[in-house]
Amino acid sequence: MKNLKILALLLIFISATYTSNACTTAVISGKYTKDGKPMLWKNRDTWAINNIIRYFEDGKYNYTGLVNSKDLKGKSVWIGVNSVGFGIMNSASYNLNIGDGIEQTGYEGRIMKQALQQCKTLADFEAILDSLGVPSRLEANFGVIDAQGGAAYYELGNKGYVKFDANDPKVAPFGYIVRANYSYTGSFGKESSGYIRHNTVTDMFYNAVSTNTMNAQFIQQKVARTLYHSLIKEDLFEKYGNRPENTPAFAHFGDYIPRTGSSSSVVVQGVMKDENPEHAMLWATVGFPLCSIDIPLWVKAKDNFPNILKYNKDLKDSPVCNAALTLKKQCFPIRWGKFERKYININALHNSDNTGIVQKIKPYEDKIFSSTYNKIDEWYENDKLSKSKIEEYNEWLNSYIKDMFKKEFNLKL
Repeated sequence: MKNLKILALLLIFISATYTSNACTTAVISGKYTKDGKPMLWKNRDTWAINNIIRYFEDGKYNYTGLVNSKDLKGKSVWIGVNSVGFGIMNSASYNLNIGDGIEQTGYEGRIMKQALQQCKTLADFEAILDSLGVPSRLEANFGVIDAQGGAAYYELGNKGYVKFDANDPKVAPFGYIVRANYSYTGSFGKESSGYIRHNTVTDMFYNAVSTNTMNAQFIQQKVARTLYHSLIKEDLFEKYGNRPENTPAFAHFGDYIPRTGSSSSVVVQGVMKDENPEHAMLWATVGFPLCSIDIPLWVKAKDNFPNILKYNKDLKDSPVCNAALTLKKQCFPIRWGKFERKYININALHNSDNTGIVQKIKPYEDKIFSSTYNKIDEWYENDKLSKSKIEEYNEWLNSYIKDMFKKEFNLKL
């Protein structure tokens, strides 16, 4: 009986590792974005669904990033950007260290924190990877950009790492590289995951690059929230999203970009070569992406960013993440069954009465994107980024989003 219990716990652990710690990510060269700036994107899938934004001054460079709400000491960062325009994120990989029997540390988040503290360029990050030695005891795809125009992925396993340069047309002919939960240099099979998600993003990115619409708004609104499935060629919004409100329309929910364990979607928007690195920023949708709202962030604001993104002691979470998780319950209302979380109620998100969660949030988010892009044009014109103006704007964002959640969903942040 004892052995059976141990086996059951082991299976639960393996299941959590391989189904929850998954992400869909991309590195995009500035040569192919709408504004000429490189970007990173991470749709984070994890057991740690409570997320916050934190600002740090504990390294050579200051930085802002996404952190687990329970990580009160800020030991790990899961995507972020620092004061010199260096950005980093990762996706878990499951096909690089197969069968080698070497215990892994799981310190990918700590490596990214170290990189944000110390790195200015891709070469600086490569120095950190070189210092790990062999075996690295890590298994991940790291996406990195810098203020020199650098944009690359590093597939890191126990035997070392391989670099994929998004600026190299032989590697990335359309300027972007997508990674889910496998590495190109690993073995392909049942060990890895995310092939369908990878193909979905690739199709959408190609269309955006070819029409010069690749920017943060496209990624956060169109890609991070898409319910299109590239294998079965079906869009759940189109199939089920046109019924009257309060008419449940359930669909099997698997292998879409947003997943039941999606905790946040964040874009790092870098800078062009010779541009002021202070212009680098985050676009953060913290909480379940289908029920949250995107918020712009600059490192220069330091800790004076919207409070709804910060840790709240009473909630033990950020208010915006807590609100998104509250709304998420409407998407997955089935109370019983082992696989109840595999069925999503599309009607709660999108319906013919225009009262779905996504539909209510979009006009407010559209205004945020429009307003922020206008601010960027104004603030960046003379290459001087005013801390006071950012703080003033952050106060408006905080109030505007709190009012939205109260008015549309009767949620107090």
